[in-house]
Amino acid sequence: MIRIRKAAARGRFDFGWLDTRHTFSFGEYVDPEHMGFRSLRVLNEDRVQPAQGFGTHGHRDMEIISYVLEGGLAHRDSMGNGSTLKPGDVQRMSAGTGVRHSEFNASEKEPVHFLQIWIEPAVRNVPPSYEEARFEDAAKRGRLRLIASPDGREGSVHIQQDANVYAALLDGAERAVFTQRDGRRTYVHVVRGSVTVGGQPLAAGDALKSVGAARLVLEDARDAEVLLFDLP
Repeated sequence: MIRIRKAAARGRFDFGWLDTRHTFSFGEYVDPEHMGFRSLRVLNEDRVQPAQGFGTHGHRDMEIISYVLEGGLAHRDSMGNGSTLKPGDVQRMSAGTGVRHSEFNASEKEPVHFLQIWIEPAVRNVPPSYEEARFEDAAKRGRLRLIASPDGREGSVHIQQDANVYAALLDGAERAVFTQRDGRRTYVHVVRGSVTVGGQPLAAGDALKSVGAARLVLEDARDAEVLLFDLP
């Protein structure tokens, strides 16, 4: 079974300093039909104005992944980590027993555009931890590149859940194939551009849920960037 969620159906809020789109219920956006998908709980697309951002706030028992598309995202946290993430960087923060952090646009002139992804952990009350990895465009070109996994294999960031996250850049004749294991679920989010997935045409912000489809082909792309979540 395949279901499509169009970009326009997402929750959207424009606070001036922040223009955000929520794939699943989050904050002021509440939709009982879209509370998450398996362990994937949050997928927010955020655009933050120059020198603005999210002040220090707390999290616990959540795997938080930041995926930067444009600009620079300045991160600081109570574990002592501090860095500026650029396109190609993937940040993972396991909130565990509790962590406080802030996220700001690192630029005084240009906006920052990024995805904030939350995955519910398989284990709770673990010590908080932090990790970054960089994935150049060449590593994602024409293929599904693993960027997050339960064991950190292939240089991916390590998350506390039996989930795998892949990123791909596809254009023209480039195609990628994902084979879903028995009992698993797949969620595909089009970050930008357009692509056909499992025979379904998708544009930027669109998503596809797959339950029981053994094989998904990503093809007929036009400057597409895609995230694929393999979920228990």
